Amino acid sequence: MSSWLSEREQRLVAGAEAASAPTPIPTQIVSNGEYLPPPQSAVQKKVEARINELADVNGKHLGLSRRQFLHTSCGMAAAFLAMNDVYGNVFQVAPAEAREPEMMLARAQGLSSQFIFDVQTHFVRDDFDHKELLGLADFASQHWNPKMKEEGVSSLHRYKFQNYVKEIYYDSDTNVALLSGAPFDDPSWWLLSNEQIVKARELINDFAGSRRLLAHSVITPKQPGWMEEVDKAIEVYKPDSWKSYTIGDPLAPSKFPWRLDDEQVMYPFYEKAVKAGINTLCIHKGLLPPDYEKSFAGVWEYATAWDIGKAAKDWPQMNFVIYHSALRAFLELPDKAWAEFEQTGRIQWATDLAEIPQKFGVTNVYAELGTSFANSAVAHPKFCAALVGTLIKGMGVDHVMWGTDSVWYGSPQWQIEALRRLEIPEDMQKKYGFAPLGDANSATKQQIFSGNALRFYKIKLKAAENTRMPTFSEDRLAALKNEYAQAAKEPSNLRYGYVRAA
Repeated sequence: MSSWLSEREQRLVAGAEAASAPTPIPTQIVSNGEYLPPPQSAVQKKVEARINELADVNGKHLGLSRRQFLHTSCGMAAAFLAMNDVYGNVFQVAPAEAREPEMMLARAQGLSSQFIFDVQTHFVRDDFDHKELLGLADFASQHWNPKMKEEGVSSLHRYKFQNYVKEIYYDSDTNVALLSGAPFDDPSWWLLSNEQIVKARELINDFAGSRRLLAHSVITPKQPGWMEEVDKAIEVYKPDSWKSYTIGDPLAPSKFPWRLDDEQVMYPFYEKAVKAGINTLCIHKGLLPPDYEKSFAGVWEYATAWDIGKAAKDWPQMNFVIYHSALRAFLELPDKAWAEFEQTGRIQWATDLAEIPQKFGVTNVYAELGTSFANSAVAHPKFCAALVGTLIKGMGVDHVMWGTDSVWYGSPQWQIEALRRLEIPEDMQKKYGFAPLGDANSATKQQIFSGNALRFYKIKLKAAENTRMPTFSEDRLAALKNEYAQAAKEPSNLRYGYVRAA
């Protein structure tokens, strides 16, 4: 049976809600439970200390406590200033932004029309009852803050529907989200069924009066009855796109790994998908532990980019969106990966993905940034810049999509701000041939944030699906978000996964 973290790994982690600092951006890698996060590094501790220093100085200037300051937009700016102080100038931020609320208000107003489409989000069903994820009761009482259970801080309501709506639509600038799922060899581990995913889409969109939530249907090649489920999805669920895991099960070696270019298994599916007009397949790739050759022996290659090129070339009618950009997860500190990049100009598995368009002569392969962006932005901003630069250089800016893997990491707003402010340093641009990303509202960032996905999913900004619906800025969700903002609700600054305990 699948497990999120082994018993040994559980003894090494703590709930991110209580164990990580309540800073606007995480100061250590947060795991979504699929892998063991590394401990907070000495450099990340410096970032956290610098954020607190800036919060104390600028908070005093504004008459705010440290906690109050860190929940403001000035606090967000201070966090990026701290990152620059420690890592070098990677984020575009001015010192005045940390002490002048009027400047931050003007900035927010200037970005208010920027459209954000998050193509990878998650929540769990109400009856998900695996104690490894739900309560971790024995573990929590020994290794987490004891008050967490009393206050319900680490209960699964943080991962459920109501909080999902708050974190995605109210506490971030996200306009449209795509709700995803994940398969497991043990069906009881499914976070949401395909039916539940499309019901959530119906509920949100009916409430909002516009197309705010899109839905995946998860496919499980080689598992019994999987093609019958595909037929049901086409006939009944009508997903906006498909989700798949070539490795079979993301948490443990699976009995059902498969290849995208398997002509007997997958090509009949592509034929059905194209005929149904649901021709986008989103594929989980990468995110394996450092001992993957041992812990995922016999199946780890299915998480690499080895099977993408031929499938894409054989099926130009299909779109292949590679989630996590095939980046192998940094379960160790990223210094080694950064050193390897500086020496070779390559990023394990992600560079293989970026080379596919030229190598195979295809234009239907795309990269998605969920988790890979979040963890690299926190752990090593220059490496994050290298990752984004590599993907754009190899695949084109029109082939990179925004995804956050929320709500595992809390509200995606800090990730949105990180990309808005991220710039590839000039020395890296010259050395590796990377193009600059531009300012917060540059054409490059607009394409990544939404332009590419809007084209994919045929969404028009004035009205959803050309029907008589209010514009996204006028629908019911927009009205409620405005009321929420007027009530001066604070963002939680919570992350809901796991961090390594001190």
